[in-house]
Amino acid sequence: MSSGASDEQLAMRAQKGMNEAFLELYDRYLTKVYNRVKSRVPIGDAEDVTQDVFVNVVRSLKNFEQRSRFSTWLYTIVNRTIADYYRKHYRRQDDQNVELEMDTGKLDLPSYEHNLLEDNVVIHRALNALPEHYQEIILMRFADGLTFREIAESKGESLEATKSLYRRAIEAVRKQIGDEQSG
Repeated sequence: MSSGASDEQLAMRAQKGMNEAFLELYDRYLTKVYNRVKSRVPIGDAEDVTQDVFVNVVRSLKNFEQRSRFSTWLYTIVNRTIADYYRKHYRRQDDQNVELEMDTGKLDLPSYEHNLLEDNVVIHRALNALPEHYQEIILMRFADGLTFREIAESKGESLEATKSLYRRAIEAVRKQIGDEQSG
């Protein structure tokens, strides 16, 4: 079904009511959106939040003015949908979200799986404690699977600036994890 059209061309066609253009965008981004969502919300809710993202995309598509790349616009919707999820489900947006979903002490799992879940909680907390621009580059690299060159192009930055930001973000994660484990 791949037409070879750019995301922006497909978005324009979808705005004109061409359903196959929207379906192609959906196919291009479903895995990336799901990976990003599951890195930010409890795994049990990732599919529902991903569905909400695409419902919001359909509702907002007429407002896409092509002033930015489609992917930038889409990830803005992803971030807003995730924020809406937390507003609806939790009054205080602290680490309870992970602990409510992953109370590892009550699960009947082998010890190595307990350790994996606990590590996941620590990483999730560390990521959420970072400034938005650090979170974004880490998510682009790991959740979206983009190369440094692709990240640089999407952000309109040089490759070296992108790598430098990534190194600072990873160092910030390490510091957060170290602070959490010592505290």
